[in-house]
Amino acid sequence: MTRHLAIPALALAVVATIPLGSGSGASSAPAEAWTPLSPVSVNLAASPAGQTAHGNLLAFNDFHGAIDPPTGSGAAVLGTPAGGVEYLAHWVKKLRAEGEAAGQKVITVGAGDMIGATPLVSAAFHDEPSIELLSELGLDVTSVGNHEFDEGVTELKRMQHGGCHPVEGCFAGDGFDGAEFQYLAANVTDKRTKLPILPPVEVKLIDGVPVGFIGMTLEGTPTIVNPAGITTVDFRDEVETANLWSALLRLLGVKAQVLLLHEGGQQGPTGNVSTCDGFTGVISPIVAGLRDEIGVVVSGHTHRFYTCSLPNKSGKPVVVTSAGTNGQLVTDITLTLDKRSRTFASIEAQNVVVENGVRNADGTWQSTGPNVFVRNPALVDPAAKVIADKYRTAVAPLANRVVGSISADIVRDVAASGESPLGDVIADAQLAYSASAGAQLALMNPGGIRAPLTFANSPGGEAGGQVTYGEAFTVQPFNNLVTTYSLTGAQLKEVLEQQFAGHAGQTTTKILQVSAGFTYSYNTTLPLGSRVSDIKLNGTAIDPAASYLVTTNDFLANGGDGFTTLTGGTGRVYAPGFDVDALVAYLAAGPVAPGPANRITKLG
Repeated sequence: MTRHLAIPALALAVVATIPLGSGSGASSAPAEAWTPLSPVSVNLAASPAGQTAHGNLLAFNDFHGAIDPPTGSGAAVLGTPAGGVEYLAHWVKKLRAEGEAAGQKVITVGAGDMIGATPLVSAAFHDEPSIELLSELGLDVTSVGNHEFDEGVTELKRMQHGGCHPVEGCFAGDGFDGAEFQYLAANVTDKRTKLPILPPVEVKLIDGVPVGFIGMTLEGTPTIVNPAGITTVDFRDEVETANLWSALLRLLGVKAQVLLLHEGGQQGPTGNVSTCDGFTGVISPIVAGLRDEIGVVVSGHTHRFYTCSLPNKSGKPVVVTSAGTNGQLVTDITLTLDKRSRTFASIEAQNVVVENGVRNADGTWQSTGPNVFVRNPALVDPAAKVIADKYRTAVAPLANRVVGSISADIVRDVAASGESPLGDVIADAQLAYSASAGAQLALMNPGGIRAPLTFANSPGGEAGGQVTYGEAFTVQPFNNLVTTYSLTGAQLKEVLEQQFAGHAGQTTTKILQVSAGFTYSYNTTLPLGSRVSDIKLNGTAIDPAASYLVTTNDFLANGGDGFTTLTGGTGRVYAPGFDVDALVAYLAAGPVAPGPANRITKLG
């Protein structure tokens, strides 16, 4: 890899990113000893008085264009109503002002998925609203995530550099200038030039001390985005790439480094957003391979919150953070650097909830129904609200159109089997939508279900239970095609076996959602490749030699989420429109009840 990256030329580019200004210094108390049940705090070296520089990183990840506050079961973080871009902007600016008042150089950073899988208010304008709002709240630099590639490499570059959409032009004729912040893509390289498609690193000065930022997405991005938009690029190994650019930064005298990485982990059940209890995930072995210069890893992708200390390859502690998803948290990271060695001396981090509610005197939150909270106007950032309202007004006629109804909340929370009520409904909707093609069963990827349907949610003032197009689009925002094709019973069983990590190239366990009439059991204690049993369609056992007409979205049909067996389907036909149209058509015949979540049986 080093051979192909033209290091000398890129070294000059890195040097050119080092700014000439510097931040101010201030004294701070030494970090206290850290335990996994407290916000992370790490002491790395002692620094003489007057020889320290003080910085502050404000970090978040997986924003996903969440301009409006999340609804339903996701409306609160550990009971506190949170999220919405005008509230995120308020808290970021508040924390920035506090840091600057304490003499810290404040840098706002992200760890990918700022756009993609977005609600209609952003997606209808190809995520230009989210880019504009993130620029306005002062985001400085972020890594790319897998969802930055949802519309392909060319569109991602337009998000960075600006310009009108090549098909739909510019919204309201006012142009699009692109992001005022910098996307980093160290491990996404052009197949022809072997160079990163966007800058790999950024360097900022904190009171004269250079701090390097390396930005990357997960190596597995090709398995979870539509392959059509990424044919010209390769996604490189996270550890090798991080260490390559870390070594180059070190060669240039940048010895304090931050990795912005769209990959993560999760902690166990907790009542605190800033702990690291029972931590697991693929981020741990990545950190365990990093060079000493990387002292902070701002992570994402798993949509979980944590602040951790994990060991690198020499056993040195690395602060690893994540701020959940949808702009509901901001990680406040305090840095102390030694001016002489230009390395980190201490690092502390805690997650701050982007509170948006009105608290009662007894500590509860004002609401008009379950998980329907009263918003606090005192926590609204006016500048962000002006931009958001412009797009809300423009999309309202489409978003607020009532398309159907539900009889109760339909959640995406999964049972022990991995099946969810909303997964059932979506699979049923796609089966009904492809009836004219003779479809016998439908499969839906769980990662494509982005939000619940909430009975009491009324974004357009509609009656309880009524569902708007905007709500349906928030559930399924990818505009995937609905396709029906033939699989043998043997292939169908192999698809179900491929749900489990470690089998046939599958990297993470993903339980597909299934339509009514299709049932099966599985046992995770059995060997890979032989876990699935009792597969039936309408009560009749599946015949391995027979052919069945199966409906999925084209993401799955093209092998997305690691389901490569699905690419072997034959005789594809496509339904009109997109997958969201299937859901809308199904809701129109409502009220639709929650799915039973009893089609898949976990035996062990």
